[in-house]
Amino acid sequence: MTKLRLAINGAAGRMGQRLVALGHADEGLVIAAALEHSGCPKLGEDAGLVAGIGEIGVPLTHELATEVDAVIDFSIPASAVSVTEMCVHRNLPLVMATTGLTEAQQETLAAASHKIPLVWAPSMSVAVNLTMKLATIAAAALKDNPSGADVEIIERHHRFKEDAPSGTALRFGELIAQEMGQSVHQHGREGITGQRPRNEIGYHALRVGDNPGEHTIVFGLMGETIELTVRATNRDSYALGALQAAKFATQHGPGRYTMNDVLGL
Repeated sequence: MTKLRLAINGAAGRMGQRLVALGHADEGLVIAAALEHSGCPKLGEDAGLVAGIGEIGVPLTHELATEVDAVIDFSIPASAVSVTEMCVHRNLPLVMATTGLTEAQQETLAAASHKIPLVWAPSMSVAVNLTMKLATIAAAALKDNPSGADVEIIERHHRFKEDAPSGTALRFGELIAQEMGQSVHQHGREGITGQRPRNEIGYHALRVGDNPGEHTIVFGLMGETIELTVRATNRDSYALGALQAAKFATQHGPGRYTMNDVLGL
């Protein structure tokens, strides 16, 4: 069986290490390259040792110097743009899992999707994407509720996360607004704010300990409440979803794909 050769960008990070470990354990995959930024102190070290699984014969490098079939990016926005440009130049499928991208950076990715297969999602988790589908169904059903439906999104992540709200929380809000028509996205509240406007979605970001991520979508009605909660207990769910997305990307032509496409939702 021919194995799919993967390059992991951000391989020394928390998510990158899990991608290396789980990708190495997948019989259909081989970790062929492990990429990091030029200032990473671990450059030259074996990616398997950094990931805690023993040597795999793949050093952490700044540039891609071997043949691969696809690239997974779990890094930072500036690095994500660089790896996107590299993938376009080399005609490589790309799984983009980095969040916190600016509008200009998102435009770079959108342009790249015309030339390469690009799976781009704020969360690679199977459970998160299924919950997004459920939230969309709920939003469509509550759109014309006689008493109205207030939507609040609460997310928790580890203390090291740099962007807030999470890209996943924002995506939940986008999907719900598409169904219900809210035009205001309110990030937290303070002071005397008056009655809650009917046209807003509220976001609340908690940063605590080592929490790998959880999201609760609250639909508040008069006399009853619906809550959808999806919770990760470790980072493997995101890594496994990204690996599944890489397999999908290599089987499709240029275009922008989401995890809904990968999962057939």
